[in-house]
Amino acid sequence: MLNLTDITVRLGGRTIIDSATAKLPPRGRIGLVGRNGAGKTTLVRVITGLIEPDTGSITMPRGTTLGYLAQEAPTGEATPFETVLAADVERTALMAESETCEDPDRMADVYERLIAIDAYTAPSRAAQILVGLGFDEEAQHRPLDSFSGGWKMRVALAGLLFSQPDFLLLDEPSNHLDLEAVLWLEDFLKSYPATILLVSHERDFLNSVVDHILHLGSGKLTLYPGGYDAFERQRAERQAQLASAKARQQAEREKLQDYVARNSARASTAKQAQSRAKMLAKMQPIAELIDDPSLTFDFPDPDELRPPLITLDMAAVGYAETPILKRLNLRLDPDDRVALLGRNGNGKTTLARLLAAQLPPMEGEMNASGRMRVGYFTQYQVEELDREETPLQHMTLMMQGASQSAVRAQLGRFGFQGQKATTQVGKLSGGERARLALALITRDAPHMLILDEPTNHLDVDAREALIQALNAYTGAVVIVSHDRHMIEMTADRLVLVDNGTAGEFDGSLDDYIAFVLSKDSTGTKSSKAERKKQREAASETREKEKELRQAAKAAEADLAKLTEQRNAIDGALTDPSAATGWLSRLSTSELMKRRSELDTRLAEAETSWLEASEALETITA
Repeated sequence: MLNLTDITVRLGGRTIIDSATAKLPPRGRIGLVGRNGAGKTTLVRVITGLIEPDTGSITMPRGTTLGYLAQEAPTGEATPFETVLAADVERTALMAESETCEDPDRMADVYERLIAIDAYTAPSRAAQILVGLGFDEEAQHRPLDSFSGGWKMRVALAGLLFSQPDFLLLDEPSNHLDLEAVLWLEDFLKSYPATILLVSHERDFLNSVVDHILHLGSGKLTLYPGGYDAFERQRAERQAQLASAKARQQAEREKLQDYVARNSARASTAKQAQSRAKMLAKMQPIAELIDDPSLTFDFPDPDELRPPLITLDMAAVGYAETPILKRLNLRLDPDDRVALLGRNGNGKTTLARLLAAQLPPMEGEMNASGRMRVGYFTQYQVEELDREETPLQHMTLMMQGASQSAVRAQLGRFGFQGQKATTQVGKLSGGERARLALALITRDAPHMLILDEPTNHLDVDAREALIQALNAYTGAVVIVSHDRHMIEMTADRLVLVDNGTAGEFDGSLDDYIAFVLSKDSTGTKSSKAERKKQREAASETREKEKELRQAAKAAEADLAKLTEQRNAIDGALTDPSAATGWLSRLSTSELMKRRSELDTRLAEAETSWLEASEALETITA
């Protein structure tokens, strides 16, 4: 369907895509993945013709229509329904011509083509797509300018899906969607009758929709069959093979170097040594798959507070004089992990702002621990970061009075070390800016994290790192997300925000998905007791994982401390005159005794670390 041949793109003097080649299967559903900054958006812009590659070519069958979701949202007085219908340019032109054409022969051709493209069912199809993306009958006929930017982007997506191009190119289509709309979009794309290239960082979305993964890394493209989980397994196998090959090459390199060093000076073997030196010079290093060492999330643990952290008793909350949510009865404890579910516009963010004390209750009561600190993350915080300032300047301003080492330590928890801490925010990737926002809101070790769509700028690996950090964090978590994997791995309580109130959803996330898709009638829904058991098991697993991570961390710290002490004793034994402090006061026999004791303690610490690490690997497998 589409062939990419030796594509090279250089931007700002840096090579983004380097002689990349790939052949996409016809009618395939391909997921384009790669780390933030790998060049996915650049590749998309090359395919759409917005960027000319420095070298290489892109070919597709003649007459192929390509549909791409533009970054500019539609505006004006037209309604979503009118905008979506107008997206089918051919139908719009033919319908207009049918109103004015006076040539009978041409009129016959027009009607024949209108029938061929199913033009008369178009209003129904347009309405179905809009309903799937969250527009009810009333919303479909409101002016576009009455909607927020996110809802306007939904209209743009609806228009693209309605136009049914031969090659559908979607760049993060779920960013502006709630979970319900994501589920609808999955079903729509799975039955889409043409080729799809989909850029996404949502593991479940990719597993559900795509049949191939196109991975962009180090400027190269590699096509893998299957969904995202299959890709990860294949990539892990490839990484192990590369590591093995690199080890073999290194052994061969050392063998050649040794031969050259031993035989270059001898006349009888100089020729062979020169030959091996040439072999050594021609040996190309094997590149291992790169892991970003700055991919770090480490939330500081708060001091303990007695439960409950927050209680809502028949509370109401809203804006101005208009309540959005009423009859709110909710309790949050220090170890709670809660996900807020419900369509966009139902009030999830409003409830989050109430819990974060950004909105006061209009009615009823809200009681919160007086000592409680809350870290509240929203996308607005990412967008409002000063692009001219550095992470170090941002954190210094937020941690006024703190030492420079404390400021840098907090930045280091989130991967901003060395030069990265003094890089202008405008030069950071979207994922790095999200990490900075998370670092800023957790600077005072909050007792509760409220995260509203924290994954929008994060790639798949970064999302996994965030999940691990949240599961290691000892405070309470309230999360709003359309990423099912994130919810499943971090939450053990589900709260549904719907019909002007919020309450516990009595079931698992799978039950909720079945509820949304109206599949509960199949009778496969688990019993209340089973669902409770599942939630308790998930909570126990998370608690065990947290304990094991803490144990591994403590054992690792012991290993470092004991190793440092043993090294100091070794130094005193080697050169007694250089010994200082308590070491200088010990005899050789006493030093030897201390060293023997340290060896025993080191072995015990290493055993503890290995046991915790292996158990952690088992529980997270």
